[in-house]
Amino acid sequence: MATKKGSGQTYAYSGNVALYVGKLERTTKRFGASDLKWGVGSDEAWVEFRLKGQLYRFDHSMQKAAARGIKLKRGTDAFAQLVLALEDLARLAERGIYELQTWLSGMKALPPVAQVPSFLQYLRFEEIPASLDDVKDRYRTLALDMHPDKGGNPEDWHKLADAMEQATRYYTTTR
Repeated sequence: MATKKGSGQTYAYSGNVALYVGKLERTTKRFGASDLKWGVGSDEAWVEFRLKGQLYRFDHSMQKAAARGIKLKRGTDAFAQLVLALEDLARLAERGIYELQTWLSGMKALPPVAQVPSFLQYLRFEEIPASLDDVKDRYRTLALDMHPDKGGNPEDWHKLADAMEQATRYYTTTR
C-alpha cells in the first residue's frame, strides 16, 4: 500500500516476510536463478542469487529510499520493494521486452575493493599489482632514481628497500 505523506511517499507493506520470501523464491525460479540468499534487518534488506554462474546482489534500505523522497517504515518494507522490483524485471524478460541478462549486467556483485597497503603505495601503486614481478619491476625503476649515488635521499632509499621487503613477504605469504 502506498500513501502520500508530505512531499514523499510512505510505503507500508504487510510486514509478512514469509509472503515476500515466497514471491522471491517463485520469481527467481522463473528466471532460473540458483543459490538464493536474503536478509532483512531493522532498516535494510538484501537479496543475492546466481544466474548463469554470475553472482548478483541487490540491497535496499530506509536511508536509500529516504534519499529519493520515499519513506519506508522498516526493513521488511525495503525487502518487499526489492522483491517487487525483481518481479518487474522478470515480467520484462517474460514479455520479451528485454533479456534479463541485459538488465542485470550492470548489477553484478563485485568483491569489495581491496585497500592498497602502505608499502605498495610507497612503491607508487594505486591498485594492488597482480604479481611480485610487477612489484620488482617498479622497485628497479624507483631504485635507479632514488639511489643515494644518483643524488637520492638515503632515508628514502631505505624506505624503498623496506617497502620492497614488505611486498615480498606479502606476495609470498598471503597470496
